[in-house]
Amino acid sequence: MTATTDLSFSSPDLRAHIARLSAEDLDRLDFGVIGFDVETTVRQYNRTESEAAGLTPARVLGQPLFTNVAPCLNNFMVAQRFEDALDEGAPLDDTIDYVLTLRMRPVKVKLRLLAEPGSAMRFVLVQRRP
Repeated sequence: MTATTDLSFSSPDLRAHIARLSAEDLDRLDFGVIGFDVETTVRQYNRTESEAAGLTPARVLGQPLFTNVAPCLNNFMVAQRFEDALDEGAPLDDTIDYVLTLRMRPVKVKLRLLAEPGSAMRFVLVQRRP
C-alpha cells in the first residue's frame, strides 16, 4: 500500500505510510493531516485540512500546534495523549469523536492520533465526512 489512493483514514499502520509521503501526496488525501515534531511545531499541513479549517500553510507551518494553531486540541483528550505516549515511550493510534471549535462553527469530526516512539513526526488526522 504505497499509493495515496490506497490510503484511508482507517488504514492500518497509517502513521508509517503518511510519514513517507511527499507534500504533494499528502495533499491528495481526502482527510486532514497535521504533522508535528516532538516540540509540537507543525511541520506538515495538507491541503484538505487547510481548506476545511480556513488556515493557510504559511500561517500554520512552524507554529506550535496546541497553543497557536489549534488551542481547541490542547486538552486531556488530544494533547495529553501525545504527551503520555511520549513519556511512556508507547505507540499511539487512537481514534476519537471530537468537536472542533476554533475559527468556525462547531464541527463534529473524527480525529486519529498517531505517534511512534523514536519517530520525529506525530500526526493528528481529521476526518470531516462520515
